[in-house]
Amino acid sequence: MRLLVIGASGHLGSEVARLALAAGAEVTGTHARPDKPSELHDWSRLDVREPFAVHTLVQLVRPDAVINTCYDRWSWGPTATGAAHVATAAAAVGARLVHVSSDALHAGRPEAYTEDDDPSPITPYGAAKAAAETAVAAIDPSAAIVRTSLILGDETSPQVRLALDLIHRRSEGRLFTDQVRCPIDGAELAAALLELVGNDYAGVLNVAGPQAVSRAQLGKLIALRHGLSPRLVPTGKATRVPNAGPLDVKLDSSRAATLLKVQIRPVSEVLAG
Repeated sequence: MRLLVIGASGHLGSEVARLALAAGAEVTGTHARPDKPSELHDWSRLDVREPFAVHTLVQLVRPDAVINTCYDRWSWGPTATGAAHVATAAAAVGARLVHVSSDALHAGRPEAYTEDDDPSPITPYGAAKAAAETAVAAIDPSAAIVRTSLILGDETSPQVRLALDLIHRRSEGRLFTDQVRCPIDGAELAAALLELVGNDYAGVLNVAGPQAVSRAQLGKLIALRHGLSPRLVPTGKATRVPNAGPLDVKLDSSRAATLLKVQIRPVSEVLAG
């Protein structure tokens, strides 16, 4: 299988590439930086905002499948417009498309969100993710659109690095006690994405952890995992911070649990070592 991983230099994309290579796939990864990472031999620098560049690369690689993990939390172009460009190029060569979305497109509520719940974004990033989903579904109705939550990995992964930076006072801020999410291990999410490449599931699928925790609780679990006191985690309330984003966003991933073979562990187990 020839696999094209869009955003392979990021945490999730690198996990997808690593697992695919181990399974014997021919993997091409893209990055947007002038300095390419060294783990993967077949790299292509790509700006997904440029439709000609996206189409040229896809026509050159002729992948059997494309997994799009690319996003930019602070910019509409890579997240929304780029997703449309990738979907169009993948459809042109008949490649199976798995697009990674986010729980950030929900406004938050006490009840868990299912795949049937429409996006209700209250932040620019959430709006970009919602627009990306709309574009992908319109361009390629057979694509799998995976909504996920906070992605965990080693100390270099964004969520873990954020908590450790706050604990060690390398950055300022607080982890909120009233923002709830369903964190997931990055390797397990990557395995789920690769499993979706091999089936014909179409549309939205929630793939997140089965355990909901607050961001503050997550920070304390990360502290314990790294041999640090949970008391070192600076905490606060999102309701006291302007534009802090959605509060309670839980994804119901029961459909994925019945569809996929990969076992998604609760966050407390993931961070137990």
